[in-house]
Amino acid sequence: MTTDSNAYPLELAADLADRLRAAKQELATQWLNRITARVAISKRRVFPTHELLNHVPLLIDGVASYLRHKERDIHSRLPVVAKAMELGALRHRQGFDAFELLKEYEMLAEIIFAFMAETARSLPSDIPRTEFLACWERISQAIELIRQATMSHFLRLSSAQVNDRENRLRRFNRTVAHELKNNVNAIANASQALTEGWLGDTDRKEFDEIIARNAESLKRVLGNLASLSDTSEDARHCRNVLLPEVAKDAVVEYRDAAKAKNVEVRVADDLPRVEVDAAAVELCLMNYVSNAIKYSDTSKGERWIEIGATIQEPDTDRDREVVIRVKDNGIGVPPEKRDDLFKESFRAHDDTVTGAEGSGLGLSIVRETVESIGGRAWAEFPEGEGSVFVFSLPSRRRDDIVATADLEETVDSIASNPEASATSG
Repeated sequence: MTTDSNAYPLELAADLADRLRAAKQELATQWLNRITARVAISKRRVFPTHELLNHVPLLIDGVASYLRHKERDIHSRLPVVAKAMELGALRHRQGFDAFELLKEYEMLAEIIFAFMAETARSLPSDIPRTEFLACWERISQAIELIRQATMSHFLRLSSAQVNDRENRLRRFNRTVAHELKNNVNAIANASQALTEGWLGDTDRKEFDEIIARNAESLKRVLGNLASLSDTSEDARHCRNVLLPEVAKDAVVEYRDAAKAKNVEVRVADDLPRVEVDAAAVELCLMNYVSNAIKYSDTSKGERWIEIGATIQEPDTDRDREVVIRVKDNGIGVPPEKRDDLFKESFRAHDDTVTGAEGSGLGLSIVRETVESIGGRAWAEFPEGEGSVFVFSLPSRRRDDIVATADLEETVDSIASNPEASATSG
């Protein structure tokens, strides 16, 4: 057996490298299957393009090259490093956390080492164990270096996202401080005016309304701040709660405001019983419901808001998602202003609606919050009236699939036998 001056087993390394290259497609398939068995994400979404699908064979090829050439630094294999970094960027866009990404590489290492252990059984018995262990160590180093390249890029992107979020929060804090000051001054001035003996009933009512309106604005802003404090540390590791419970809690927060404007807020009975990030979902729902109440149509005798949700199966563009909709029959949004809805400090009705206080940051906060955990936020405008404000979150947990299946089975059972359902209720 040929070795170099440092006793590296060149012939054995070359043999094992060739075997590893020959099996790279099979190993890549095993890795893909392991990933999709662990999370509710389609194989097409694990690596959604042909270029990304070639990641794993190329990474395995890089491991084989590193094994074969002891003098070669894996960082000089630029295609391998570039592919590892692209994988980090992909997982960041998909909203994976660092643990999930590390788990992927743990599974890849398990697959490669299982292959090497099986290969060892077919090697000549006279090969010293020390030579095989030297190759094993070299493979471990290669996997670790590739993992580091992926994680370093992933963490750089995460850090940039955190910095951007912090900058947004600083701007938000400045705006909120100004808004709180205005609200407090308005309440103080109106309260002082109410002590004047010359005020008539009409004036007193007007000052009472000023106090109530500004107090409601204070409550809304402080609610946003409380929710943000729950999500600002790390939005990817917040408390998970069943979606129907979060929706009901959000509705309770605005029960009085809805009653004051004669708006009925409804929660659909068939919300999927999937676990969601409690702080993020409550923040989004509270902003959407607050806006829907604020811009309800006073010309209508029946005013309503409905919270619904569905599970959207994965496709080539995105993962499996829970899609949450807040629908209303309010005044809607002018077509020419819809593209700017989720921009910072944008208010669609400043020139048409009076008495609707706000900083214009609510929707941008919703967008920022859901995007930080791999989701989306947008609005829909059905023909006729009202608006539908929507956000989605990845739903990759296997337990969520079971919960959704149970819900569908229950709904189908009720639909097929409504009398039995009514009797049992």
